[in-house]
Amino acid sequence: MSLELTISEAIKTAMRAKDRVALDSLRAVKSQILLLKTEALGAEVSSEQEIAILQRMIKQRKDSYEQFTAQGRNDLAEVEEAQMKVIEKFLPAQLSSEELEAEIKQIISETGAESIKDLGKVMGLASKNLAGKSDGKSISEMAKKLLS
Repeated sequence: MSLELTISEAIKTAMRAKDRVALDSLRAVKSQILLLKTEALGAEVSSEQEIAILQRMIKQRKDSYEQFTAQGRNDLAEVEEAQMKVIEKFLPAQLSSEELEAEIKQIISETGAESIKDLGKVMGLASKNLAGKSDGKSISEMAKKLLS
């Protein structure tokens, strides 16, 4: 079942449960999917594009959470954190740091990377292979650590 249908069903469930945070989060996700479909002139949205939408939305909420926390606005930070948790349920299982390290080591050996100068080669392949399984920041930090 596509993400759009899954989100639609989750919206119905959130409406029945009167879960305002989940409803707002899910409507935002559905809105982004519909926007992407409109831009693609009605073409189907691929699973990679769906994952990218979810990751972008989580990153936006994480940034907002950090800003609200820094400003002492815990009431708004809590809303952002709750929305992050709702959206994360629709992403594939995230890699642990050990699994991420193993994956990046394998990518480094595949590309023949030897130093930090080869970071671009590693990041290109890692971003494509690990899409949805880990965020770009974690991938980048691990690749830098292993290459230095």
